[in-house]
Amino acid sequence: MNHVVLFGDSIFANAAYVGSGPDVVTQLEKQLPPGWHASLLAVDGAVIADIGQQLGDIPRDASHVVVSIGGNDALGYAAFLSEPSRSVGESLAQLATVRERFRCDYRGMLEKVLRCGLPTTVCTIYEPRYPGDAERSRVHAVALCIINDSIIREASASRLPIIDLRAVCTDDDDFVNAIEPSVRGGENIAAAIRSAVTQHPGARTVIFTR
Repeated sequence: MNHVVLFGDSIFANAAYVGSGPDVVTQLEKQLPPGWHASLLAVDGAVIADIGQQLGDIPRDASHVVVSIGGNDALGYAAFLSEPSRSVGESLAQLATVRERFRCDYRGMLEKVLRCGLPTTVCTIYEPRYPGDAERSRVHAVALCIINDSIIREASASRLPIIDLRAVCTDDDDFVNAIEPSVRGGENIAAAIRSAVTQHPGARTVIFTR
């Protein structure tokens, strides 16, 4: 049996946000082919440093790992966006500091995951939705490019497939609030995971799928 294990934060662990609707792992379980199974180790609110603890609970029969982490770390850096600066160059220097810190943390996390020796897929972070505040949405989307660039670079360096969630959750209906996936968004995420682990095994390119 193939067993897909989901690590990370509330992008996967979204049960608290969908009411009586199915969460991501439930939808993935339904979409996977016969003989496949999915389980959830992701935790709502988790940050990159928490992945080590999640790895301690990995099932012995796990065959595939999918990681979606970093959104809460990015939120922790959000204060940078409101700090005053004297020039565009100074603002970019502040963002460069964020990128370096995040990339170092993400690299260390990924090294721990890869020690499991299992096929691993990583996810980028989708863009938050702030209805009624288009300017805030635009600014956060641009800043998030710095974070996602780090994820893509580190995953590419390890020749890992990537699910770009920015191309998976694209509509307001894919979100139940600014940062949590709705039932529909979860369905899209589950479909992307299914595609990555069953249709593109061993892929070394970015997977844009919906």
